[in-house]
Amino acid sequence: MLDSFNEEAKRAVVFTVPHAGREYPPWLIDRLAVTADRVVTLEDRMADLLVTDVVKGGWRTLIARRPRLMIDLNRAETDFEARAVSGARDPVARPSHRARGGLGLVPERLGKIALWRSPLQTTDLAERIVSIHRPWHAAVDAALTSARDTHGSAILVDIHSMPPLPGSAPAQVVLGNRHGASAPRDITEMTAACFREAGLRVAINAPYAGAHMLERHGRPRHGISALQIEFDRRLYLDAALDGPGKGLPAMQKLLCILATQLEKVAGQQSFPLAAE
Repeated sequence: MLDSFNEEAKRAVVFTVPHAGREYPPWLIDRLAVTADRVVTLEDRMADLLVTDVVKGGWRTLIARRPRLMIDLNRAETDFEARAVSGARDPVARPSHRARGGLGLVPERLGKIALWRSPLQTTDLAERIVSIHRPWHAAVDAALTSARDTHGSAILVDIHSMPPLPGSAPAQVVLGNRHGASAPRDITEMTAACFREAGLRVAINAPYAGAHMLERHGRPRHGISALQIEFDRRLYLDAALDGPGKGLPAMQKLLCILATQLEKVAGQQSFPLAAE
C-alpha cells in the first residue's frame, strides 16, 4: 500500500507523495474501458524520485505505491458521485467539483472518456477505503502527531507534479496552502523564497491550492502545518515526461535544502497541545 521510510525519524518535517503509485494489479487493468497507457496520465509521474535525498537525509517520508486509478488519497471518503458507484446513496456521496469532473475518490473518467467498463460496486469501494485510504491517512496522522509532540510543531510537505502550465512564462512550482487555512504565511513565503532563489518561477494557490491531504492534515492552530508543492514535470523528467531527466538531481537537492530550512522554522514555533 505504501512505503514508510525512516520510521524512527524524529524530525519536525514529514514528506508525503500520494499520487506516485504505479503498481497496477492485472484485475484493475482488466476492468478498464480504455488502454492502460491512458490512465498513466493520472499519475504524478515518478514524483517519488523527487524525495530520494530527503529519505536519505533522515526525514520521515510516506510514498503511496497503489495508483491513483485504484483510489485517490487526495480525496475525502465521500468525494464521489453516487451515480458512479452501484448501490451508493446520495446522502453518502458528497462530490466536489473535482468528482463532478470525473476525478473523485476513484477516478471515473478523463474528460468525457469513461475509464471503466462497468460501475464500481459499493463493496469494492468500501474495501479500498478500509485497506488503502484509511491506513494511509492513519500513517500520516501518526507521523505528524509524533513530530509535533517531539518538537512542539510539525510541517507536512505534500509532493505532487503537474503538466506544464500554459503561457509564455508559467509558474514552474505551485505552492498550495488552501489560501492560508493549512499553513501560515511565513512558512509559505519561506518555501517560495527557497525555490525563487534557485531561479524557479513560483505561484501560490493558483491554479492548485491543495485538496484533501491539506484539508485533513493541516491544523496550524494545533501545531501542524501542511503545504502542497506541485512541480512542473519538465523540471525532473525527460523530454517525453516519462522517465528521469537531467534536472532530477537538482530538484532532489533543492528539497533537502527546503527541508533543512523548514526544520529551523518548525523548531522556532511552539503551540499548546489542544484536543482535536
